Amino acid sequence: MIDHMTFGVTKFDRSVAFYAAAFAPLNVTRLFTVPIEHTGGANVTGFGDDRPWFWITDDAPTKGPLHIALAAQTHAQVDAFYAAAIAAGGADNGAPGPRPHYHENYYGAFVLDPDCHNIEAVCHVAPASKNH
Repeated sequence: MIDHMTFGVTKFDRSVAFYAAAFAPLNVTRLFTVPIEHTGGANVTGFGDDRPWFWITDDAPTKGPLHIALAAQTHAQVDAFYAAAIAAGGADNGAPGPRPHYHENYYGAFVLDPDCHNIEAVCHVAPASKNH
């Protein structure tokens, strides 16, 4: 289980705006900003639901591929995440849809954030039509 993660971004305010918009459909919001006097001059902020667990900083941009998948409760949330992330400046890296090569009920969407990190929303629940 992951308690929290932190990674570096190149333009802090741009990334804060991107994640605030992209995560809203998943009920993940910006919850905390570390006072700059406690960070050595870096901007640090945390997003989460009941507590901050997804942190970004401009201290040192993360280099190389980073893939983060966030759990969605419904296919509609995956769709909304994708639309919000694209509208916030993300780039398509896999439109919402089933990914049966992972498993029968895998439904995900992938976007590249402003630093080209692969951010995914995934639902592991069968579509509503299968549930009736």
